[in-house]
Amino acid sequence: MDRLFSMQVFTRIVDSGSFTQAAKEMNISRASATSMLKQLEKSLGVRLLHRTTRQVNPTGDGRFYYQRCQKILDQVSETEEILSQVAAMPRGPLRVDLPNSFSRLEVIPRLPEFCASYPDVELLLSAGDRVINLVEESVDCAIRIGKLADTSSVSRSLKPLPQVTCASQRYLSQYGTPEGLDDLTQHRCVEYRSSSSGEVEPLAFSVSGELRKVNLPVTVSVSNGDSYVAAAEAGMGIIQIPEYHIRRQLDAGTLIEILPDIRPPSLTLSVLYSHHSHMKPALRVFIDWMVEQF
Repeated sequence: MDRLFSMQVFTRIVDSGSFTQAAKEMNISRASATSMLKQLEKSLGVRLLHRTTRQVNPTGDGRFYYQRCQKILDQVSETEEILSQVAAMPRGPLRVDLPNSFSRLEVIPRLPEFCASYPDVELLLSAGDRVINLVEESVDCAIRIGKLADTSSVSRSLKPLPQVTCASQRYLSQYGTPEGLDDLTQHRCVEYRSSSSGEVEPLAFSVSGELRKVNLPVTVSVSNGDSYVAAAEAGMGIIQIPEYHIRRQLDAGTLIEILPDIRPPSLTLSVLYSHHSHMKPALRVFIDWMVEQF
């Protein structure tokens, strides 16, 4: 016999004064309610109810037992509510994978705010430009820039990242500052090669709503965002990169934006988590925080 459920049935019978009504409220048959009450009385060794054809009333022992059952059931309900609230609290480790430069320049400087709001969440960050499998590497979520190749994950779009075309003052002094696409024929670029796919993208420009791609002679090829910026600062060619990555260099004048009227298309920014991942509270609040920030 399920003693707790039998207590619930008994208190419903007393409250409603009816086996039929109590059985309906508890989603059981009247026969089941009657059987439970008989088993309860047998196990306690006392009669709990006076039964007539018209009404059901508790005996003296029944009134005493009813009061104790009410206290017990209230305590159980309160305990379950407390535990459910604890389970819903964001806590524990959260594994997040981010692009290296985006982590360093955009996310980590903002993290003190998140950590202050959710002190029981332990963030375990990995940063790099390698595309990982979330399930195989036990990562809760990942931040991705650009086209998504992982169709096995759930993605949520964030704010697009504006890109700029730029070069160093040293480079522009040597090759001149281009005023339009036709001027690029005399210029060189630093090539960025994806470390995961090996793909290389030419320079791209949005001209009157149309995408125009331009291939330039390559001075050096790199597969890392920081090296890409460093090569441009060293005067080795033109680059196209998300504006956040070179905000400091633009402010300092070590890199100068060129062709601002035909900027490259913005890059998509997304947060991914696995289809198979349970949306634990820590993951939910981190994704909500990323949406708020970006």
